[in-house]
Amino acid sequence: MEIMVRKRRKPMSEINVVPYIDVMLVLLIVFMVTAPMLNQGIDVDLPQANNEPLVIDENLETLVVSVTSNDDYYLSIGATGEERQSVSLNTIGEQVSRIMNANPTIQVLIEGDTEADWGAMITLITRLQESGVTNPNFITQPLNSIQ
Repeated sequence: MEIMVRKRRKPMSEINVVPYIDVMLVLLIVFMVTAPMLNQGIDVDLPQANNEPLVIDENLETLVVSVTSNDDYYLSIGATGEERQSVSLNTIGEQVSRIMNANPTIQVLIEGDTEADWGAMITLITRLQESGVTNPNFITQPLNSIQ
């Protein structure tokens, strides 16, 4: 009678991380290539002003209303890079009113193109005040910046 003795193997407690490193490096390259392509806002030629930078509370949400040189209006919450479509002044009034009712502490910033019609800016500011915005701030460039 022959008795076979089986050797018990110890379970291997190591994880092969090489495939995970490969995947991480590929993802890193993909993000490095696509990050510069993301559009962070509307293409607006900001006016220059000699004033102190505005202190923005990073914990609060910001609502950015943009006016282009063609007097098109864009509305965005935060700094999203998604494709936005122009909205009408009435739509801005309705949406900003709803946003202000839901979050009265939101910071409202106006981003206007240098070539935008001054009348469009005044109309926008009036509409924002009717919607409950008490103190909108303008986004400008410092005087010493060169494009």
